[in-house]
Amino acid sequence: MKNTFRFAVAALVLGLIVAAIPQATTAQGKDHPAYLRALSDLRHARAYLQRPDSGELKEEEKRAIRDIDSAIEEIKKAAIDDGKSLSDHPPVDAKMEWKGRLHQAVELLDRAHRDVSEEEDNRFAQGLQQRAKEHIARARQHVEDAIKVVGYK
Repeated sequence: MKNTFRFAVAALVLGLIVAAIPQATTAQGKDHPAYLRALSDLRHARAYLQRPDSGELKEEEKRAIRDIDSAIEEIKKAAIDDGKSLSDHPPVDAKMEWKGRLHQAVELLDRAHRDVSEEEDNRFAQGLQQRAKEHIARARQHVEDAIKVVGYK
């Protein structure tokens, strides 16, 4: 009898925990539309850095993509995951010249940085937020370096 009672209590507690997890994740996503916008802008900026002709990326562009990927991961660690893949972004004009694509990536990174910089009251997420901002800032600097290397200002 005693074991049955313990088992029932443990099952009830486990059930409550499992039921609360999806709601907490959904609630955080709804509470942070700025993070969701930032994810979208980061994926879009990343798409602009992909060569339309499948040409070789310069080192600055590769670094920018790595930092964008790291920023996306930091935001996802904060349980703000919209479940979309890196290829889920608005269309990119494949005919746009490289200079325009690099400048568009800078604009999108600026928007993502502003969105991620909104006030965060969750202490756990504050560290993730700071790291995401640092990755975005480095990605932006790498794109600016790429613009200088190819002589587009």
